[in-house]
Amino acid sequence: MLRDFAKLQTFLMVIKEKSFSKASAKLGISQPAVTQQIKFIEDYLDTKIVDRKKNGIILTKEGEDLFRIAQRLEKAIQNSEKELLKIINKEFTFVMGASFAIGNYILPNYLGEIKKRIDNEVFMNVDLSCNIIEQLEDKKIDVALIESPVFKDGIIYREWVEDELVVFSNQPIKKHLSADDLLEFDWICRNEDSHTRKLTSEVFEEMGVQCNNFNVLAVLQSPTAIKETIMNSDKNSERPIVSIMSKHVLKHEFENGTLYEGRLKNHKITRELYIAYSKDRKHDAFVDNVVNYLLALHRV
Repeated sequence: MLRDFAKLQTFLMVIKEKSFSKASAKLGISQPAVTQQIKFIEDYLDTKIVDRKKNGIILTKEGEDLFRIAQRLEKAIQNSEKELLKIINKEFTFVMGASFAIGNYILPNYLGEIKKRIDNEVFMNVDLSCNIIEQLEDKKIDVALIESPVFKDGIIYREWVEDELVVFSNQPIKKHLSADDLLEFDWICRNEDSHTRKLTSEVFEEMGVQCNNFNVLAVLQSPTAIKETIMNSDKNSERPIVSIMSKHVLKHEFENGTLYEGRLKNHKITRELYIAYSKDRKHDAFVDNVVNYLLALHRV
């Protein structure tokens, strides 16, 4: 079994996600395949390694022992992959494609490490999620990171991280916002065909309000333009100027106090960020190394 680390990798993901279904989404395989691989391990070891409970997955004593072994193996394999890439000694430019929020605010933090891991230049192309997937299909990029669910045949999608969208302003606002509170703001909104706008509208409707009920000052397409507009608006205005954006995009501003966040009372706007790559590149050493690194960033 040690020669087939994929099954142990599935085991590690099941433990991380505490769910067979969530592990299948992260790994890009079906839930029955996850179940089958765990059963194979249990049959091989002739012992039970996990128990399914209502609140998630619980390791047995033998499962805890296997978990420690699998973690050591995973680390050893990651180190070995770096050495193997040096042997390949292939000079080329690795192209990452990313949607706007990811490409402008998240991925730049990791490009240096990605470059180091594959020992080659890394170029980043930022565009709409639909355009990024088209470029992936046309083999113009190697790995894509998208924030909208644009699913196409021939592409493997791996759930990367859950993103939360929050209301923000350049002046303090309530931490928990009701439907009435939302009507007291002036809004900078995303264009109607954006995935962010669609997600937001769905949650607002659950709260009993609609975007056309708001006092909208402007409709902008670029997250950067929205962020800059809010940051440079009048901080003393009677009606705070607000918009909605990813917490990842606004992380530093929230930390240093230049922007303030508010969450919707009893509601949450979330979306999955995805890693995508062509099925033809499933066993490509460089793609595999980059994907595994990105997935490892958010492991507990």
